[in-house]
Amino acid sequence: MLTAYNKILVAIDGSVQSEKAFKESVEIAKRNHAKLYLTWIINDIELTTSAYSFAKLLTEEQEFVEDFMAKKVKEAKELGLEEIETIIEIGSPKRKISVDVPNEYDIDLIIMGSTGKGAITQALVGSTTSYVVNHAPCNVLVVK
Repeated sequence: MLTAYNKILVAIDGSVQSEKAFKESVEIAKRNHAKLYLTWIINDIELTTSAYSFAKLLTEEQEFVEDFMAKKVKEAKELGLEEIETIIEIGSPKRKISVDVPNEYDIDLIIMGSTGKGAITQALVGSTTSYVVNHAPCNVLVVK
């Protein structure tokens, strides 16, 4: 391994592929004694266009994601990791995972699944993974 990673970001969305990425990221973080950042970007475009419905759905989604992420932190700690931080944001997953979060947290490796849950969005606007690979300021590991 040529590069020692200190800050690893793993993109989580509840999909099978992101679960594989999570497991891979835990092992890489352990080998590198790195801090692991678990991120879930709530895609505001996929929620709804009604202001009332948006607020209600957003609250429900945030509660679900916070609970899910707490379980992931517990799992990572049980697997031997000490330094874990969660990042839950609302916006464009492409932009947040590829540019905003890596720059804000000085990430040196992004790990994500080859596909995620957003099949409709992927068909309409392209793959988040492809976008991240092409725009990230650091190395990206795509897990199949």
